[in-house]
Amino acid sequence: MLPEDCPSTILSFTSPEDAFRSSLVSETFRSAIDSDMIWERFLPPDYPEIVLSSVTPLKFSSKKELFQCLCDPVLIDGGNKIFKLEKSSGKKSYILSAKELSITWSSNPLYWSWISMTESRFSRVAVLRTTDWLEIRGNIRTQMLTPNTTYGAYLIMKISDRAYGLDSMPSEKTVEMGNQVSCSSVFLQHQKSKKQMEMWKLIEGNQGVLVSERKDGWMEIELGEFFSGEYDEEVKMSLMEVKGCHLKGGLAIEGIELRPKD
Repeated sequence: MLPEDCPSTILSFTSPEDAFRSSLVSETFRSAIDSDMIWERFLPPDYPEIVLSSVTPLKFSSKKELFQCLCDPVLIDGGNKIFKLEKSSGKKSYILSAKELSITWSSNPLYWSWISMTESRFSRVAVLRTTDWLEIRGNIRTQMLTPNTTYGAYLIMKISDRAYGLDSMPSEKTVEMGNQVSCSSVFLQHQKSKKQMEMWKLIEGNQGVLVSERKDGWMEIELGEFFSGEYDEEVKMSLMEVKGCHLKGGLAIEGIELRPKD
């Protein structure tokens, strides 16, 4: 017979997904699945800070319940970020709200409006009224993320039916960490005209999707990816279209999501 804490110790060296699966097929593991020893290991080291920064107090009576709470999006840092754990792996995801980003001229109501949208989890989103200089930047420290993990950075946005000028020229999307920089071009709103199809093939090799639909009703563009290693580094992300002198408008920005790709 195994020592009392042995099943818990074994499960703590697996993943949340494997721990749940093991509890379904083994009575021994089923009795150990609620152990705080297991879920303490699956929780990120900074979970006390995450709990304290939650806008709405989290209700839990065990580490397992806390883990399950954090697998749902949690509004933190005064409502300017969203935190979430991947249920299968326990890896961390963040959404930085538009308020956390640097958007050129966003404080000028002639160019940008800050409004509430029922479909947004944040109190305000940035809506582009008109500008000839589109520049959106964000950053995050890798110490906030899960180590040894490849992350994707995604701009969460909407394009209104009355949008204009967004697909006249491709925008430049960039992710930079240390001396590693990935840069490519993308059309924010792609109409399948012959001219734009030729431009798209020339710029991107006609690979991938310009804008993807999300399950939450928003759209996203992958800005790029990066590897979060053992050391703390700053990750810089941006979307820019500043080469064309034409006006553009009708773009709503909710934020930038950082989520694991592996």
